[in-house]
Amino acid sequence: MSFAAHIITAYPDMFPGPLGESLQGRALADGLWRMTMHDLRDFGVGKHQNIDDTPAGGGPGMVLRADVAAAAVDHVTAQNPLPVILPSPRGGPFTQSLAQEWAKGDGLIFICNRFEGVDERFIAARQPLEVSLGDYVLGGGEIAAMVMLEAILRLVPGVMGKLESGADESFSPANDGLLEYPQYTRPQSFEGLDIPDVVTGGDHKKLAAWRRAQAEALTQNRRADLWADFLKRKK
Repeated sequence: MSFAAHIITAYPDMFPGPLGESLQGRALADGLWRMTMHDLRDFGVGKHQNIDDTPAGGGPGMVLRADVAAAAVDHVTAQNPLPVILPSPRGGPFTQSLAQEWAKGDGLIFICNRFEGVDERFIAARQPLEVSLGDYVLGGGEIAAMVMLEAILRLVPGVMGKLESGADESFSPANDGLLEYPQYTRPQSFEGLDIPDVVTGGDHKKLAAWRRAQAEALTQNRRADLWADFLKRKK
């Protein structure tokens, strides 16, 4: 069965967006994964199908109603018993290991916030997994859902073609969580900068050692947090 992505959003026309292009788009057309949109306004309240209201206690913006969010999630999960993801700056961090874990599953349901967020009672009652892309705030959960899906889908069998092409990428367990080593291609010389001889020299053992050294150096210089984790694992 192909990986299923269910998107609950007030803006279904935003999808598939970039997910409909390149390898993911081809895989979507080939049925390696599928996407189903669910319009939040179909679950809105009253003749105007309202999905939000002003914050209780005052404050700027609007809040997604708990009853609307719950009705949408219940409708989707009734036929698709999959994990429910709520993109949120309050959530735990989205990581490569999480992408790898989710890529092994049957799919995910994303409920996308807008406004000032969703009524906390929805979170308490339905307990979606809140996941954050980083320490910043977006206008809504749609772009965050796309980013997470891009990272996940390229790990779904068949989407990237050769899965081993992702083995040495940054954050990969196969690369010990280090940043990826530098990559090169033609031309051999560019503005006075040449491809290192070890890369094109044909000695695979030396090349592997060079790539590892480069990965360690880049991680140590650019990501002290990843380097510290790497050193802990080595002990």
